[in-house]
Amino acid sequence: MSSDLDKLQGTWSVTALQSDGKPMSGALLQEARIVVKGDQFTSLGMGAPYKGVLEIAADKKPKTVDLVFTGGHAKGTRQLGIYRIDGDEWSICFALPGDVRPRKFASPNGSGVVLETLSRTKPDKTPIKSPAHQPVLRSGSQSSSGKRTRLEGEWAMVSAVFNGTPMDDTMVKWCKRVVVGNTTKVLAGPQVFLDAQFTLGTGKPHDVIDYVNLSGQNKGEEQAGIYELSGNTLRICVAAPGGPRPKTFASKPGDGRTLTVWQLIKS
Repeated sequence: MSSDLDKLQGTWSVTALQSDGKPMSGALLQEARIVVKGDQFTSLGMGAPYKGVLEIAADKKPKTVDLVFTGGHAKGTRQLGIYRIDGDEWSICFALPGDVRPRKFASPNGSGVVLETLSRTKPDKTPIKSPAHQPVLRSGSQSSSGKRTRLEGEWAMVSAVFNGTPMDDTMVKWCKRVVVGNTTKVLAGPQVFLDAQFTLGTGKPHDVIDYVNLSGQNKGEEQAGIYELSGNTLRICVAAPGGPRPKTFASKPGDGRTLTVWQLIKS
């Protein structure tokens, strides 16, 4: 009889994710997946990848899992959770953050507990093609030297809309943006949603920001956007990779745009 670790080998797509009882927007989960090889796991498709070790105890009731992160933003941390496997469906429930292991598969309001559901993905045998060219940063008022920009610092998320769907407030509180030089990351706990290099430029009626994704599903792809900095409040609206630059601060169903608002908490 195969062990639970044997059953987990392969690639799993994230089909649902709840935090504090509220579902995460499907727009954030389209490419999200976890790859398990041996006792090692890699999380992909939600910004920068991160890696770790699965420590499972199948003899517990409920069965327990520790996610020990060995690479990426969460390196050196451990998340305590429980899990279950039902054929090609895998459920994980863990606290984010926290050192108390959940006892049941639920994400009550205000608990900070995350409930994640994954489905096994069949191997894709399509050959991977090399890109025709490697995108480069567009020129702008900020070069790629890594010098401090006017966006430098740590920002707390105030609100977010993805492809016309607002992010639930219970997820918003976990998100932050960190800007160092001309690089930026958007994080929710250990998840990295965006890892990019950027340039800033002046424009009318709005100043412009351009990303080149450094990792994740969109690695190497460019995104055009606009931004507005008013005191300690920052608004950014960016197009989907390769899409036209937004003209207004808006995100509607089907346009693929992301609209976020941030408050500076550390400069």
